[in-house]
Amino acid sequence: MNLINRTLSVAPMMDWTDRHCRFLHRTISKEVLLYTEMVTAPALIHGDADRLLEFNDLEHPIALQLGGSSPSQLSQATRMGCDAGYDEININIGCPSDRVQSGRFGACLMKEPDLVAECVSAMIDASTGAEITVKCRIGVDDQEPHEMLPGFIEKVSSCGITSFTVHARKAWLSGLSPKQNRNIPPLDYELVHKIKKDRPDLEIILNGGLQTFSDAVKQINRGLDGVMIGRVAYHNPMEILAQADSLFGSETQPKTVSSIIHEMLPYIQNHLDTGGRLNQITRHMLGLFAGQIGARIWKRTLSEEAHIKGAGIEVIQHSLNNTLELQRAAQEG
Repeated sequence: MNLINRTLSVAPMMDWTDRHCRFLHRTISKEVLLYTEMVTAPALIHGDADRLLEFNDLEHPIALQLGGSSPSQLSQATRMGCDAGYDEININIGCPSDRVQSGRFGACLMKEPDLVAECVSAMIDASTGAEITVKCRIGVDDQEPHEMLPGFIEKVSSCGITSFTVHARKAWLSGLSPKQNRNIPPLDYELVHKIKKDRPDLEIILNGGLQTFSDAVKQINRGLDGVMIGRVAYHNPMEILAQADSLFGSETQPKTVSSIIHEMLPYIQNHLDTGGRLNQITRHMLGLFAGQIGARIWKRTLSEEAHIKGAGIEVIQHSLNNTLELQRAAQEG
């Protein structure tokens, strides 16, 4: 039985889904599941765990994504994540970067289902309440996804994993960059649907290539348990997140961009008062007006002014006023 509603989640994205990004996303949607950037188990054990695990209580439901291939390290990192209060702890079996490969984790673990099984078993044993989940690819390199993915799912689920988020592209570990691995290998949504049909007992979440809210609804209506969206949710959050709560049964009207920005201001001011910089937050807000009149001036003003030493929330207010003025002028004209 799954304890978390994963109908729609925002993918873990390195350098993007930090705590400020997640707070913004939670301001837009009260229901979507939010993920941290991937954190390696060794980094948690030997690094600044307090900083790496920090989040605001308002971010719940929130999942910690771990990278690693050592059952003992993942066990220790899982306990740390549970102690920090995360609702879910996810293991990354999908990232194709060179750094991840050199550490023998991420997508290369698709070739080692027995090791993945050991890792998730250790994580499940170590958890004191957080649900343990897996995010994987449909295959890597010369693997035939239709042949190997069902066996991979069978092996890992036999250890007690009931929720899989499947990026519906194969990953090429040599010859393609991480960016190319997000676009070049063809999507195979049908395979993900087949996995769900063959294993109705499992929660199957689709990731990869979804561009609009209607794309997400279509895949869910075909029988999947949920979808995970990454870059589009980041670059155009109003397209995805402003509508997301309707998938969870909420009848609340989506917030306006203006109301979201005003809700963010106390959080931003507190960040500034405690020594933070404005652009550490506003860099995540550049896409709020994506596709709308005034989007260019909103983005340009924040990009040019928020990084200046001493910049305060007046930069946001100035940018918002200019944007809304353009929108009013367009409506009147």
